[in-house]
Amino acid sequence: MKNLVVVALLLAVLSSCKDEKENARTLAYTDVGVEKHKEMYGIWSGYLEPVFPEDDSVTEYYMGDMDRMTDEPKKVSIKINRIVNDSVFGASISGGNQRPLAGLYITDGSVVKMVLSEPGNDKYDGRFELKFVNDSLSGKWTTFKRNKGLTPVKTLKLSKKEFRYDPNVMLDEETSIVDWENPQQQEQAYEDDEEGDVDEDNAENDTKADSANVAANPATYIANVYRTASDAVFKLNGSVKLLTEEELKNLTKLDMEIIRNAIFARHGYSFKRTSLRYFFESAEWYVPVSNNVDKDLTKIEKANIALLSRMEQYATDHYEHFGR
Repeated sequence: MKNLVVVALLLAVLSSCKDEKENARTLAYTDVGVEKHKEMYGIWSGYLEPVFPEDDSVTEYYMGDMDRMTDEPKKVSIKINRIVNDSVFGASISGGNQRPLAGLYITDGSVVKMVLSEPGNDKYDGRFELKFVNDSLSGKWTTFKRNKGLTPVKTLKLSKKEFRYDPNVMLDEETSIVDWENPQQQEQAYEDDEEGDVDEDNAENDTKADSANVAANPATYIANVYRTASDAVFKLNGSVKLLTEEELKNLTKLDMEIIRNAIFARHGYSFKRTSLRYFFESAEWYVPVSNNVDKDLTKIEKANIALLSRMEQYATDHYEHFGR
């Protein structure tokens, strides 16, 4: 009985220590006092770059299987809302996740540092360690929990951004409009690229013979084909005017997906889907600031979203094969 009591007390102490450690991530900061360093307030945006371990056996964990190659640069924004005494409060926004941040503002001589932690109750939470250098925040993010297929450490460099909703911004016409994330497989015929002299007198007979040979022995292979959009995504803006069925009826499903989600991108929506992030994160004007912008949508935008969503259900896609 005595041993049971000792074990129970030991478990209670360990549990208390664990709780204190978890609480220290977010609760050790005071929101009472004088606000300082307001020049740091606002949105800081950039990319999370994965750091792959040098140990080959460890790297295999991240890159050895195509199905697990999910770790890639993501745009991230950090919002600094308040700095009270030495405590910092804000939020991180990346990949459709918005997480509260709390941490410390540290001055080490002329160097300014911030250590900011997400709560720790989500498997993708972690800690930012940043330095303020040359008008940017640089440093690293380290995950609290190990996730298969994702590197535990990422570097980042953030610049201060002034988010401003502008209904007129569009994707640049140099933007790739191929959905690289969702390929399908199709049978493709091999192409004969060999060049040679053509015997015009026998060309017709040779063509017939080749056609008969291909029909009897088709030379094909299975290749990935990808959804592609049209240049309509650079012309139709669902934020400035009501769109019509006539304008949309000949568009592909991907066309309408991009036009519809461009509305959300203009409001700073942080996309979960990798394919959508790929389209918009290359745009200089795109700054992810929230994972829910519904309350900010205009009447025109809401009407266009409804129309596009309805027509997407019946639209088809155009696929192209790239390579070989």
